[in-house]
Amino acid sequence: MRAKMMIASLAGLALLGGCASTGWLAPQPAIAEPAASAGPADDGRITGLMADARVQAAFSEIEAMRMLNNERLVDLTEIPAPPFAEQARGAEMAARMRALGLDDVSTDAVGNVIGRRPGTAGNEARSIAIVAHLDTVFPEGTDVTVHREGDLFTAPGIGDNSRGLVVLLSLIDAIQRAGIETRDDLVFIASVGEEGLGDLRGVRHLYADGASPFDSFIAIDGGEAARLVVTAVGSIRYRVTFRGPGGHSYGAFGRAQPHQALAEAILRFTEAATPITESGPKATFSFGRVGGGTSVNSIPFESWMEVDMRSANPPKLAALHAAFLGAVDDALEAANARRRQGDAMTVELDAVGNRPPGEGDLAAPLVQNAMAAMRALGLEPELAASSTDANIAISRGVPAVTLSRGGISRNAHAPNESWQDEQSHEAIQIALLVALAEAGLAEGQAVSGPD
Repeated sequence: MRAKMMIASLAGLALLGGCASTGWLAPQPAIAEPAASAGPADDGRITGLMADARVQAAFSEIEAMRMLNNERLVDLTEIPAPPFAEQARGAEMAARMRALGLDDVSTDAVGNVIGRRPGTAGNEARSIAIVAHLDTVFPEGTDVTVHREGDLFTAPGIGDNSRGLVVLLSLIDAIQRAGIETRDDLVFIASVGEEGLGDLRGVRHLYADGASPFDSFIAIDGGEAARLVVTAVGSIRYRVTFRGPGGHSYGAFGRAQPHQALAEAILRFTEAATPITESGPKATFSFGRVGGGTSVNSIPFESWMEVDMRSANPPKLAALHAAFLGAVDDALEAANARRRQGDAMTVELDAVGNRPPGEGDLAAPLVQNAMAAMRALGLEPELAASSTDANIAISRGVPAVTLSRGGISRNAHAPNESWQDEQSHEAIQIALLVALAEAGLAEGQAVSGPD
């Protein structure tokens, strides 16, 4: 008889309408990795914007604020923003948005900082979201002092995503200085909970209760300026805890060993998952953290790990999920069968992450104009799949992309993370063009494509 697993918090696997036990396992259409490039991508809006005097003025402002942006980068990086504790950095972003002239700035119930720059269309205005996340992966107490050598800046979180926040502020600043008015609303958002176990909680809150608050969604995250994320890499994450009676390593020898069960689950899942990841659409798995036990001379009463499974392809993700569940169940049964005395072990699966996969519409004006903006600056777009704040919008069919923060980022999520100021203005200029192409210039400044 197979061991019975105790399943906790599986509602987390149904956050976007799926079923905890079958939603991920049901057959779903395959999502292909995006092509490396795409064809002509300009309906006239980017060409018109490039010829506009105000846009050119904003371009000049962006280039001129390089030193100011580096100061902003250092200031924001040195305000800690560990997971689930982004409040101080959020307060600073709210203050800076107001100082740049945004009158409508608020912080919502989960900590997202939202600055709205109204368009001229009033009640008929569409809403264009431009989002960069506040949080880092580094725990509370991490030294976030920035070390600078010329144009190279080193500190935890300096690229991912302090630089993204700088791009957000730069856009507001450049638009304000150039006196650009848009037809639709631009909504600048510093979001919480993008990283790790945050599980996109900031953007999930924006889309709570089935709401569709934005007509387009532009996230700022990632490295080089030519990278354009159009496909959402989904992920399923669990915290797995094996529990047993524990006891003295000598006197209670023969009782069930949680560490052995955990090790066996890792091995069985690795063996089952490796063939899934070796060919076809990319799929990955990782054992991010493990822990448990009280002393070297004790049988632990619990052993735990956190597991991450990813793919942009739903069938691949479903296959990994099924292999994982089977491996955990088999490991529990085998470990219990080996025990010589004491109660059987149990296992608890706590679903701690569910990022939906999705494929963007490459023909959407947002995607086409993003590619056109890159080409207008002499860059060839590199279409990519990734896991970002845009996942939620993409999975709901909302036009969404993730643009890069520019410069050169290295060692993301590592203590020696760095960011180099090299052609860093390009990413901000691209984001400006994409945002204005979506929002449209106000009447009298209008730019439109050919009839």
